[in-house]
Amino acid sequence: MSEMLLSSRNLAFELYEMLDAEGLTRRERFAEHSRETFDAALSTARTIAEKFFASHNRKNDENEPRYENGEAVLIPEVKPAVDAFLEAGFLNAARDFEAGGMQLPTLLSQACFAHFQAANAATASYPFLTMGAANLIENFGSDEQKQRFLQPMLEGRFFGTMALTEPHAGSSLSDIRTRAEPANDGTYRLRGNKIFISGGDHPLSENIVHLVLAKLPDAPPGVKGISLFIVPKFLVKDDGSLGARNDVVLAGLFHKMGWRGTTSTALNFGENGHCTGYLIGKPHRGLSYMFQMMNEARIGVGMGAVMLGYAGYLYSLEYARERPQGRLPDSKNPESAPVSIIQHADVKRMLLTQKAYVEGSFDLGLYAARLFDDTQTGETEDQRKQAHELLDLLTPIVKSWPSEFCLKANELAIQILGGHGYTREYPVEQYYRDNRLNPIHEGTHGIQSLDLLGRKLAQNGGAGLKQLIRLIADTCQRAQEHASLSALRQPLEQLVARLQGVTLDLLTDLAQGKTTATLANSALYLKAFGHTVIGWRWLAQAIRAEEGLRTASEDDVAFYKGKLQAARYFLTWEVPACHHELAILQARDDLCLSMQDQWF
Repeated sequence: MSEMLLSSRNLAFELYEMLDAEGLTRRERFAEHSRETFDAALSTARTIAEKFFASHNRKNDENEPRYENGEAVLIPEVKPAVDAFLEAGFLNAARDFEAGGMQLPTLLSQACFAHFQAANAATASYPFLTMGAANLIENFGSDEQKQRFLQPMLEGRFFGTMALTEPHAGSSLSDIRTRAEPANDGTYRLRGNKIFISGGDHPLSENIVHLVLAKLPDAPPGVKGISLFIVPKFLVKDDGSLGARNDVVLAGLFHKMGWRGTTSTALNFGENGHCTGYLIGKPHRGLSYMFQMMNEARIGVGMGAVMLGYAGYLYSLEYARERPQGRLPDSKNPESAPVSIIQHADVKRMLLTQKAYVEGSFDLGLYAARLFDDTQTGETEDQRKQAHELLDLLTPIVKSWPSEFCLKANELAIQILGGHGYTREYPVEQYYRDNRLNPIHEGTHGIQSLDLLGRKLAQNGGAGLKQLIRLIADTCQRAQEHASLSALRQPLEQLVARLQGVTLDLLTDLAQGKTTATLANSALYLKAFGHTVIGWRWLAQAIRAEEGLRTASEDDVAFYKGKLQAARYFLTWEVPACHHELAILQARDDLCLSMQDQWF
């Protein structure tokens, strides 16, 4: 079971060979930690994930939450799992010791949480949402709001959600209709409807704190008129005890193809005119506040996609090693013993593709977590600023690329199992269904690509992009020290050179006001940009693997050679194919944009 969630060897490679987790202990904030304390936290996370989360993953899928008497009812195994998570301290893994946290680097807290995402994405979603909501209130809430709502959340007594989407608006938040009217006591009365609210109702905590986007009576039009409110399921008295039920009604549950154990709710606010909310921060600034939680969630969704892809890869790998079927094409003796299907070249292709996708994405997700640590604890203000600029640029990739390509990895896992792959008796079909939600969660590919091309690239004068190009160039320079990596380095250099030219052309078009036409093929740009980033991360892994081979043990030789083979696959099979997307972008092809409604 232990290696069906996450390869412990690959995790150690990432933390201690690629991302210098131990180097973080030289910073004052993490000085009381060491590799020993990091490994102890990881071991605890693995144990709880295996014992309490993985054990009911299938039951969660087969027994969705039920709507009974206006409440959501879950299977009984969910609460002990969440309680074990809370008792072990993982809800506050990155928080200060003084606040009851472990004061772990985000890199380590993300690595710990990855085990829960692989074991049971649905149950892991409840604390995940709470962590994001708590961080937002901590950063933007008033002292009174922190005392009334944040502290119980940190204690695990209150859980949190974010309530953005409305039936008529979908992702177009500027069109929300939920309204907030000022009351005489400094609070507000909300009225409106929200849908697809994950964790919007459940029996796992004493209270649920909804973070709700709404508009005040004097709100300007568009996104500049959105405010953010705390709306608890139960009102909280001045002494911290629960008061009356707030006017928040569970209108029903949605039934999704995946993440079936997570309640996906329709919530009605203010049906009776008594929904009390508390304004966070300044009026009309809500979307900027919510973007903190959304960006955290986007990175979390990306890592969730990685871990579902990873779980599918590890299961199909084990299956391929144990499943005897067929003979190699040059075997002429029908009486010879069948070989394990991992011996067949096309099965190796599918496994190698999965490995390249999931381990490349895993590296990127943890790299993003390391960047977040640098934004908070970098030695100089300039280092912190650079880390923030790069993380901001990479966030659409961290969210979207794994959501697309680790889903493809799940598809290949099903293929490797053959007819067993799409039966409920084997887990890979659930991994696929669970992962299929992630290309939509927290902004679709299209929305992320618009964010990348339309906003992130030119942000701060293109500082994040310039930094990324320099980092890739530095990695390619280091790769020149290894003659064996020339064939891997050159395709990346060629793609980067062409991507730079196309990017400059597109940004010029945007500056000239050709917005709709330029952004029409942004999804293609996101794919090419994402492949460039993953290609860079794979080249960095290949360099480390070459270095590791010099002193490797027998077991590590196989590990490092596997890294080199996956890097070779991605950089020589996948990266060159992106020139097709760049050619379409370079030509300003308007095929999709010019298509007319009546022609379909």
